[in-house]
Amino acid sequence: MIPVRIKSTGVYAPGLPIGNQELKNLAKIDFDTAKTESKIGIVQRHIAHLRGINETAADFATKAGVEAIANAGLAASDIGLFIVATDTPEYISPSTAIVVQGRIQKGEVWGGAFDINAACASFSIAFDTASRILANNSLIRFALVIGVYNMPAFFRPGDAFGYSIFADGAGAFVLERVEGTESSSGYIGGQQLTDGTQWNYIGIYSGAARKPITHQMLDSGEYGLQNLQPLPGDRNVRLWPMVVEKLLNGHSVKLEEVDHFVFTQINHSVIVKVMEVLKQPMTKTTCVMDRYGYTGSGCLPMAFHHSVSEGRVKRGNKVVFVASGAGLAVGSNLFIY
Repeated sequence: MIPVRIKSTGVYAPGLPIGNQELKNLAKIDFDTAKTESKIGIVQRHIAHLRGINETAADFATKAGVEAIANAGLAASDIGLFIVATDTPEYISPSTAIVVQGRIQKGEVWGGAFDINAACASFSIAFDTASRILANNSLIRFALVIGVYNMPAFFRPGDAFGYSIFADGAGAFVLERVEGTESSSGYIGGQQLTDGTQWNYIGIYSGAARKPITHQMLDSGEYGLQNLQPLPGDRNVRLWPMVVEKLLNGHSVKLEEVDHFVFTQINHSVIVKVMEVLKQPMTKTTCVMDRYGYTGSGCLPMAFHHSVSEGRVKRGNKVVFVASGAGLAVGSNLFIY
């Protein structure tokens, strides 16, 4: 077991929540409210620009990070590594982590800051990366890992699909390297799965090297979030149990030994089906899409924050994360909280 534990968590979502009916009025769209609530599980969400709030990805990430640092009882100067997990960055360059580090630590420090972008699997992979860096660098004791999502900043006007599903938010972990028998908590390992042939399903394809923004592109509406072809409907129901099995087998852990599962918060009915496949009760998972909508790279730490604060996960519990994102990227984590 890698001697790295989650010391604290933090969350942030901008403004008052927006219910489905209010969303229709604010965004001037229409969608199937009954399906969104009963199948997908989304009842409300937070979207900064619909509330007239001048905040974007770095703001969300900073506020979640500051809360996590405060909850850890640390000073900003204690953090030696900043990783921001996102596919909706503040800028293409510099990294959002650099911006967040500057806001939190106010200047030059001996430490590192970088982003990880694996679409909605970003936080899982950042968690794994940070744990391994901490375990192998005795000069760093604390890392701040933040998952942040600001997909609404990339919506085109009238995008009913985007507005009904995606939302703004961030979740943060302070990770701590622990010495010897100082803690029973620790990071056990991760498992990833990738299929880059599936890059052209859904994403933000404009604004970077391949397709720089032009007036023609703006006029034709070929910018922002684009859903180029439908995703396979059974993708996560097929993938998540398979990933869980490989992750647990790789570390000689039995399914029944896992105390809690946290999945990408994209669809409540999918999580129900996956838990049925795993033959695990729904009491062993946490769903927060009803209050936050789908917050992509931020949803794992946001859901885990609530699983801890609401008493579903306690110290010493064995936890599994599974996250999948466009691309295709799938990440998973096994740890003892």
